[in-house]
Amino acid sequence: MSVLDRIGQKLLFSFDPETAHGLSIAALRCGLPVGGTTPRDARLKLSLCGLDFPNPLGMAAGYDKNAEVPDALLGLGFGFAEVGTITPLPQPGNPKPRIFRLTADEAVINRLGFNNEGHAAAEKRLAARKGRPGIVGVNIGANKDSADRIADYERGVARFAPYASYLTVNISSPNTPGLRNMQAREQLGELLSRVMAARAAASAQPPVFLKIAPDLVEAELEDIAAEVSEKKIDGVIVSNTTLARTGLRSATVAGEAGGLSGKPLFGRSTAVLARMRKLLGPDMAIIGVGGVDSTEAALEKIRAGADLVQLYTGMIYAGPALPGRIVAGMARFAEREHLKSIGELRDTGCASWSERL
Repeated sequence: MSVLDRIGQKLLFSFDPETAHGLSIAALRCGLPVGGTTPRDARLKLSLCGLDFPNPLGMAAGYDKNAEVPDALLGLGFGFAEVGTITPLPQPGNPKPRIFRLTADEAVINRLGFNNEGHAAAEKRLAARKGRPGIVGVNIGANKDSADRIADYERGVARFAPYASYLTVNISSPNTPGLRNMQAREQLGELLSRVMAARAAASAQPPVFLKIAPDLVEAELEDIAAEVSEKKIDGVIVSNTTLARTGLRSATVAGEAGGLSGKPLFGRSTAVLARMRKLLGPDMAIIGVGGVDSTEAALEKIRAGADLVQLYTGMIYAGPALPGRIVAGMARFAEREHLKSIGELRDTGCASWSERL
């Protein structure tokens, strides 16, 4: 981390986590921080689901919940950015405090609960950037008190299909009661059928990804893989935050309710990723997320079976220059290993990672 990054982190860490997050969004809106020069290396480019990514590193959903700064994020060096989670109606989320830093673990626990300004506000911003370059995905969710949560996802597809490079169906947040139950096969089958029908009826047909939890057992992963394949979903994002608390050092806040993200999530999320690659086969698009905080971690996700990689919590601890450093590190790795494409690395560690589940 640079001296400037350390100063910025110290300043932000003097505020509570949610205030710090708001300040970072405000800074990006104002054009700060300015990203360094990120290499545009042909070996890092890849085409997936009809989209041409300049590099495989993306910003995960959860940071830019209201689609306020996707272009600023791309300017930091990300190859793509995912905004949301966005629900049809605005909702405040769960009571504060609801974000907790586990500094000793380089982790965060959050129980935000899909706090966002709703479809209308996000659509206005995304419509204003339509036609600009850059891949921007939209992560859609359901309102906590919705009478028909699947209908909320249908609304999200209809609303954002014209503006999204891709859509992510998020049913894996642990902070909306009952939401993860939609990963069960019967509910998932209905959800995916209705989502894909909504996409077919929309004015545009972007790829659809399903974001799953890391806290799933083998039988559940098999059911998800079967439904994703049958309903012809374009890809899977592995994974959301975890409810597990194994091996944490930050004892004072480790017991807080919510989803854990950051470095402790890396092992489990990568093992689930590898298992899903084995279940889904070589042709399904998979995005790996969870504990990515370095070039080495990003490359390991690709070895385990990821086509693309996302991060969020890692940037809290490593600063806004992290995406540029990771992409530059990927370019150096491709040069050193004489790779024609970073994609050549994919699946080379899948077998060993899948055995760790």
